[in-house]
Amino acid sequence: METLSSSILTLLSVAIFFHTMPPLTSSFPISPDFPAVFNFGDSNSDTGELSSGLGFRLQPSYGQSYFFKPPSSGRFCNGRLIVDFLMEAIDRPYLRPYLDSVSTQSYRRGCNFAAAGSTIQKANADSISPFGLGVQVSQFITFKSKVLQLLQQDEDLEKYLPSEYYFKNGLYMFDIGQNDLAGAFYKKTFDQVVGLIPTIIDIFQDGIKRLYAEGARNFWIHNTGPLGCIAQVVSIFGRDKSKLDEFGCVSDHNQAAKLFNSQLHSLFRKLPQQYPDSHFTYIDIFSIKSDLILNHSNYGFDHSIMVCCGTGGPPLNYNNQVNCGSTGKSSDGAIITARACSYSSKYVNWDGIHYTEAANRFVALHILSGRYSETALSWNL
Repeated sequence: METLSSSILTLLSVAIFFHTMPPLTSSFPISPDFPAVFNFGDSNSDTGELSSGLGFRLQPSYGQSYFFKPPSSGRFCNGRLIVDFLMEAIDRPYLRPYLDSVSTQSYRRGCNFAAAGSTIQKANADSISPFGLGVQVSQFITFKSKVLQLLQQDEDLEKYLPSEYYFKNGLYMFDIGQNDLAGAFYKKTFDQVVGLIPTIIDIFQDGIKRLYAEGARNFWIHNTGPLGCIAQVVSIFGRDKSKLDEFGCVSDHNQAAKLFNSQLHSLFRKLPQQYPDSHFTYIDIFSIKSDLILNHSNYGFDHSIMVCCGTGGPPLNYNNQVNCGSTGKSSDGAIITARACSYSSKYVNWDGIHYTEAANRFVALHILSGRYSETALSWNL
């Protein structure tokens, strides 16, 4: 696990104080040179897609730490997500969800297809989200086709919609796969979950292939984080303490995440050979988040797994029957409410599944440091 230099710690403290990101170095592959960003994923980068698509509103505790315009953001966080900080860093507006029908935002600088609960695999009857990666890619293809038709009819619409140049030179971002693994553990053994990974990777590669056929050339891929360290997983799969590691995380889930990431990285190394005129960047989210969780006190956090917006108190403050901001009944019939903590910046975990804005800021800053990324250019030399 990498240890951050003093310069990075200094940047982190500045970012926390001013709520802005440090300047990017010109050598790092994410930059303002990308005219637009198109994002695919799950709740880690959902800026309101699932809530727009299914027609619901999150409880007021969500979004309480940052005022978005429009204010009903639909983010599964108390504030900004990693993708929001990355957009700030390259001076781009926050990404508007594809299914957001009413908004003051435009789509000129990109569109977000990520939806909470989504998987790389096709959705099934048990899925939270019907918008698997294949559907998200299909949504993009439809979006692009309609946009270009409209621009042929009225060039003035370029004020609000991305031009063909923007589609061709835009950045295509991915943060998805967590739900494929997490969901599989409810019905499968560890070996069965691991056996599923090659199929998941093949489906992911098909998404890349379809986007490439549509002209996408710049790809930005996040691997998945330490699944075994989120409170929801610990509360359900960590009841047997022998399943936990020395940090209180569920070992099998983290091992599966590592194996998924290993195969995703192997794919990343092969992609430039199949698409030599494209650029690929791979981000090691697992290492960043693991460092934060295992060394949280060094970075100003008091709690790594315990939930900020939950109920039940230590050690997890989490009840999987009562979501953040909701009221329900405990196992003994008592009425309980999952309330937000007073100092969310001291917590890594927001609601048992998702990270706090402070944690997302930490992850984004470390992405921007360039120390956790690889680019396909190194494989084309």
